Amino acid sequence: MPSNLYTLDNSTVHSEMARKSDVPSPYYGEPRKFDPTFRGPISNRSCTDVFCCVIFIIVILGYIALGTVAWLHGDPRKVIYPTDSYGQFCGQKGTPNAKKSILFYFNILKCANPAVLINLQCPTTQMCVSKCPDRFATYTDMQLQYQITAAPWEYYRQFCKPGFNNPTKPVAQVLRDEDCPSMIVPSRPFLQRCFPDFITLNGTLTVAKRTHFKDALDKARSVTELRDAANGITGLVDAKEVGMKIVEDYAASWNWILIGLVIALVVSLIFILLLRFTAGFLLWFTIIAVILVIAYGIWHCYLEFSLLRQQPGADVTIVDIGFQTDVTVYLHLSQTWLIFLIALCTIEASILIILIFLRKRVRIAIALLREGSKAVSYIMSTLFYPITTFLLLAICISYFSVTSVFLASSGDAIYKVMAAEPNCMYANKTCDPETFNKTNVSKTCPGAQCTFAFYGGETPYHRYLFILQLSNLLIFLWLVNFIIALGQCTLAGAFASYYWARRKPQDIPTCPLFSSFSRAIRYHTGSLAFGALILALVQMARIILEYLDSKLKGANNVVARFLLCCLKCCFWCLERFIKFMNRNAYIMIAIYGKCFCTSARDSFCLLMRNVVRVAVLDRVTDFLLFLGKVLIAGSVGVIAFFFFTHKIPIVQEDVPTLHYYWVPLLTVIFGSYLIAHGFFSVYAMCVDTLFLCFLLDQEYNDGSATRPYHMTSTLRKMLLRRRTKRQKRE
Repeated sequence: MPSNLYTLDNSTVHSEMARKSDVPSPYYGEPRKFDPTFRGPISNRSCTDVFCCVIFIIVILGYIALGTVAWLHGDPRKVIYPTDSYGQFCGQKGTPNAKKSILFYFNILKCANPAVLINLQCPTTQMCVSKCPDRFATYTDMQLQYQITAAPWEYYRQFCKPGFNNPTKPVAQVLRDEDCPSMIVPSRPFLQRCFPDFITLNGTLTVAKRTHFKDALDKARSVTELRDAANGITGLVDAKEVGMKIVEDYAASWNWILIGLVIALVVSLIFILLLRFTAGFLLWFTIIAVILVIAYGIWHCYLEFSLLRQQPGADVTIVDIGFQTDVTVYLHLSQTWLIFLIALCTIEASILIILIFLRKRVRIAIALLREGSKAVSYIMSTLFYPITTFLLLAICISYFSVTSVFLASSGDAIYKVMAAEPNCMYANKTCDPETFNKTNVSKTCPGAQCTFAFYGGETPYHRYLFILQLSNLLIFLWLVNFIIALGQCTLAGAFASYYWARRKPQDIPTCPLFSSFSRAIRYHTGSLAFGALILALVQMARIILEYLDSKLKGANNVVARFLLCCLKCCFWCLERFIKFMNRNAYIMIAIYGKCFCTSARDSFCLLMRNVVRVAVLDRVTDFLLFLGKVLIAGSVGVIAFFFFTHKIPIVQEDVPTLHYYWVPLLTVIFGSYLIAHGFFSVYAMCVDTLFLCFLLDQEYNDGSATRPYHMTSTLRKMLLRRRTKRQKRE
């Protein structure tokens, strides 16, 4: 790269800086001298941050090796299929349990909570069965009925250990050896496990319409004990039913959801294109439309709140009714509309305050957005670059997920002693199921069993599995941030080539997006990886802090919680700052082709020399773009609301019958926002690049014949108008 592109001129720069900058003193670096040969992003470049590039390539190769090792040692069946007490998979094809895909617990009363069940740590025999029991029965009742007919035993034996065929064995011995369950209760599969079939009748929890039953020892049992043993299962079952209804709603409305997303795609594209010709009108229309929509929302919420406040029973709080799957229940509460009212009033007041005090900056931001729309219209291929980013992120996320599953499923089956008595000295000790009956554990601890616990091992690979999982997470964060950085640098190079072109669009290079992408990959992989690594380390620290916070939630150490909260806040601010710095550093890399640290320093000094303008315009442009995304998502959402609630007479007969109309509605709104965000993220990068180029152009040039501006006439008029007003004040 030529070293004399811009040379320092300390004798003339201070007065020029004091005249042009919002910050009168150039303590944050000095601008460089004008170079008449500069025509945009430099093509004569050299590789930057080579050492980091080499490290990045080595890490990628190591990541591939890590995935290979995980795939060799891991077995996803351990995650997909439940495992019985003998370490055999339930429902695995080619095994004796191929047709037995459900895990059955001999004595679910020994299980403390659902987490114990799901983690396969319940201290009772677990067997693979083809179906869950559908009736009440005890081993004692079965023996009495067996004297008359063998049918009860044929049904009961499918829940006993394989090979056990002695229905006349004394009950005490059967329960001691756990050959069969002492009782079976009506159950249904959930998470591939048999859980009691809880049903609420007239506010009373029942199982098969019964609240009490007896076990094999003729001991009275109640449904409450089952509920306590499987605490929270009723909520999970309700969640499953809701989930099934949601799936049915998606199956019935997926084509209309797709149409809604296509409409959002078309509207977003039209919005971007219209900004070129009617940026001022469209943006002011967006602002006014959002203000009016929020004002209507405030009026509607106040009206509903006033009506409900006069109705009896509407003053119940949201906390009192708890979680309800039917969201319309909350709409009958006055507190719900009061919350909506306060939130909308706060948003409306914030928007009005911003517009009143920053109206001049809003005009400059609109000028930048208008310029950005021209750049996007000349380089239309940039609108579709997010598809490339999405595909790369999808590959990265898929690789990370698969590697995580294989790492989690690495190891051999570990068996531990599950003791029936709490004071057993062998409890939770490792054991061998083949030799367990020959040891004295059963004599010392009556009823103890050697059951499967988890997967693990004692090899170095298994001992460092946790470290490998952390490495997997860190490299994943690094790759994700690198992909985002690559997209930002690519778009910045393309839009910078537009800004620095003397004649637009004649002087814009051919295929600017592809050229910028090639430069970023060929010369600046190391710099992008360096910035991505810094951000990944901060994000990793935040994840660790969140993990520690989850572990300390039940602790009473107030000081530790306070310090942890402060650290989380500091690292959140640090992450936001690094993202801001990286984004501008990538723009400088795209323009000048320097290393990451130099580009970050130059961009930081440039922004600090224009700190007031940056602080205001950056937030204002983000705010305007956010309003555009809200307008698009809200407009499509309103259409979807009227459609799915049968309020459009023309297509009323085509509307599918749904359990919850909010399922496709929220999907359309959220999907529309993501689509609009994809388009506007390109637009935001364009505006940030043009703004940085605008600041550079303003510092390096003065608009004279020897040092002409590269900015367009619109930005030049805005600059001259502000400079004239400043000179009049002086």
